[in-house]
Order: sequence, then C-alpha cells, then structure tokens
Amino acid sequence: MTGSPHQDRPGDGPTAVRILVGAQLRRLREERGITRAEAGEPIRASESKISRMELGRVGFKERDISDLLTLYGVHDPEERAALLARVREANAPGWWHPYSDVTPNWFQRYLGLEATASLIRTYEVAFVPGLLQTEEYARAVMRLSPGSPRPEEVERRVRLRLERQQVLSSPEPPRLWAVVDEAALRRPIGGRRVMRDQIEALIAVVTKAPRVTLQIVPLASGGYAAAGSPFSILRFPHAGLPEVVYIEQLAGALYLDKREDVEYYVDAVNRICVEAAPAPDTVRILERIIDDLGGPAHSAS
Repeated sequence: MTGSPHQDRPGDGPTAVRILVGAQLRRLREERGITRAEAGEPIRASESKISRMELGRVGFKERDISDLLTLYGVHDPEERAALLARVREANAPGWWHPYSDVTPNWFQRYLGLEATASLIRTYEVAFVPGLLQTEEYARAVMRLSPGSPRPEEVERRVRLRLERQQVLSSPEPPRLWAVVDEAALRRPIGGRRVMRDQIEALIAVVTKAPRVTLQIVPLASGGYAAAGSPFSILRFPHAGLPEVVYIEQLAGALYLDKREDVEYYVDAVNRICVEAAPAPDTVRILERIIDDLGGPAHSAS
C-alpha cells in the first residue's frame, strides 16, 4: 500500500457529511410542513434538486443552504453557523480527487462511502475484492477494463486502488468480511505467477489482519451462491447514515438504501456465508489452490 494517508476518517468524510447535512435539511423542512417544491422556490431549484440535496447526492451552495435555513425558521446564529460549517466540510474534495480523471462520478460516491464505513461485507464471483488485490493483480484487472485503457490510465487506476486500500491500515479501520467464489481464485488473472502472489497475499492478510475475514465458496457449491452476482453492503458508525448496498455494473452502479432492499441483500449474504467454507478453513483452501497452480511461487507465468 502506497501513497499518503487519507484525510478522511470514519464518520467525517465529505461524502458522509453531505448525507448527514441532507438528512438534517429534510428534517427541518418536514418539521415546518414545507414541500420539496416550496423549498425549491427561494433558491430557484426543482423539486428533484431538493430531493437530491436531501439524499446527499449533490454538492451544496452555502447561499442556498442559508436561504433554506431562513425558510425553515432557523434564525439562531450559532445553529446556522454550525450547519454552514458542515456544508463546507461536505464540499471539501475527497482523497480521490487527484484521480478524478480516471474515476467515473458513479464510483466516486462509493469511494467516499467506503472510506467512512465501519463494516464492509462483499461478495465476489469473478475477481479478488479490490481492497485485497496486489499491485500486479490489480494491474492485470485494469487492463481488462472496457475501452482498452491506455497504459498511463491503467497505472493511475492501479495507484488509486492501492491508495484506496489504506483504509484497512488506518487508525480506525473498518471490519472487512469478504466472501469470494473459488472460481475467482482459480482464474489466472495476469498469469500463474501473478495469481500465486495474489493468493499468498490473501493468506498473509487472513493470518495477520484481525479485522479481515475471508470465506471461500467451493466450486462444488450448487446452491444459492451459484445464482448470485457481486455486491457489497456498507454499514456506518453514525446512526444518521443508513446501510447501503452497492452493485457495480459495466457502465454504472446501483446504490440501494431502502430498508427492504438492504434487508434482502443482508439475507442473501448471510445465506452465502452459510454455503461458503468456514473462515478457519480459508488458509487450507488457499494453500491447496497454490499447490494446484504448480511450480515455485515466482516462476514465469
């Protein structure tokens, strides 16, 4: 893991702050019995724009928030100043800002949420989870991206991924619980040597990082996991932030935070964990995969 430490810490990253400010604005509006359409009038915003602001999906203009506070009857100078200070925090660039040229907008939101999460549960069927990838494996994955990315673009994406992994070594790291299909670990992305090094790195993480749990779904499993697709569930330390389900697609991503949607995916990952081999068996399975790859760890691919 390389690069400078992230400024974001659990509970205070700009993405989380934006969601919290939006939720506070919604509460203030609802307490006054004001509709979204009515709230939009003084700041010349549509009802959908107010909705996106309250969901924390867009940035804020301090002048607009000041006008909304007046509309909502918030006149106390200290209360206004405190919320406007949070607005400035929400508008601060995230740690990934230097990589915005190689990071689509739909993924930047996930980076902000991931940096804030206290628990990340992820299920992968095709690749090793991004937070656990080695540099060479990540480079091989990036080369598979649609559109035949240029070598310099690949390298910047790799640097971004390595910096992203620093969240696991931060002063307050999240708990990472990853479930990976065995097929993803047997697919020689980047060649046999790269794959062996990747699996050895997974063994090191599993044995040395107490806040990382890795389970493997055996190839022989023919139940629920076989019909699944990759997804992640993020839980946050702040009560005002609902759990979020993240489902990545080729040209975008879905973010689900409605309770019934989250509960559906929590149930799904719980069922997959039952089908997967128990966590204490993970190292043994990984060692068997290395043996099946054959040859010394650093042989040519």
